[in-house]
Amino acid sequence: MPHPLITPIMNVTEVSGSETVPLTTPLTTCTDGNLCTLVRDWTGSDTAANVTDWVVGKPSALIGLIVIGLLARWLLHRVIDRVVKRAEVGVLPNRLSRAISGSRAGAALNLRDDATYTRRVQRAATMGTLLKSIVSGVVFTVITLMFIAELGYDIAPLIASAGIIGVALGFGSQALVKDFLSGIFMIFEDQYGVGDVVDLGEASGTVEAVSLRVTRLRDVNGTVWYVRNGEILRVGNMSQNWARTVLDVTVGYTEDLAQVRRVLEDVAHDLWMDEDFKGLIIEEPEVWGVESLGVDGIVVRVTLKTAPMEQWGIARAMRERVKARFQHEGIELAVAQRVMWQESAPSAASAEPTEEA
Repeated sequence: MPHPLITPIMNVTEVSGSETVPLTTPLTTCTDGNLCTLVRDWTGSDTAANVTDWVVGKPSALIGLIVIGLLARWLLHRVIDRVVKRAEVGVLPNRLSRAISGSRAGAALNLRDDATYTRRVQRAATMGTLLKSIVSGVVFTVITLMFIAELGYDIAPLIASAGIIGVALGFGSQALVKDFLSGIFMIFEDQYGVGDVVDLGEASGTVEAVSLRVTRLRDVNGTVWYVRNGEILRVGNMSQNWARTVLDVTVGYTEDLAQVRRVLEDVAHDLWMDEDFKGLIIEEPEVWGVESLGVDGIVVRVTLKTAPMEQWGIARAMRERVKARFQHEGIELAVAQRVMWQESAPSAASAEPTEEA
């Protein structure tokens, strides 16, 4: 007697000697509770049950898989969109953002600046696009494997082959994979973005484009550099959050250092209070004092905390004002001093031989 879950649909008679042996060849299996079993119970026909299973049951299961895949992709994309919207707001807590945004420091940090907001939106959009691509690829792969398994094929060889191909591609394109992984982490960690001034070691300049594989930047001479993300070992970003102008003023050894310090403090304070530089200098400037005693003079250091990418313009304005104020106060800037030792040649009289009597 055949197993109750096996539906015999073809009977073959084999003649062996004088005996006739009926053989039962099962072509399909009906599981309790599925459409095949229900049709067989209703009609009593195994053929109708199998035909219904292939005509109605299989397509319905495949369509269900497609619907589930599309629904899962849609839900995951919605979650990613919500994360991206939150990332566009920024990383500062709301209370801290409200406390700073209305102050002078907040204006200097450009918390509400259009360029800063645009960069944050671009970075969030890039992360969202990357995550959506990854999610779509994973969902498509899983649904495809389930689709093949539903058709009755063994997916174990496919999974094994995919693993072998992945290992081969990983060994064959290690540099490319390294570039892509480095680009992903750079975008997620916000190491730099379009418009930032960065130092990447061999190349430094303004970032013009950032992709998952290559970063493009232009230096001060106008040269465009293409740097692979996998080759970037360190990043010096000179335009994140805030910057600092460090100005070293060299005066002569004969100058009064107390007067020099007072004049530098006055010049820096006037620059800080100037309306033209409001929002560009974040904090009250500081005169750190004597930095070094050089061959040509005494180096006095002044520092000004500035908004991002404003340190160079502030330094130029500060130098102009220091020069004008020193000239007015009679303070001499140090000049190169050289001491030359010259040995005099012997006179002609001493060089003549003395005659003896």
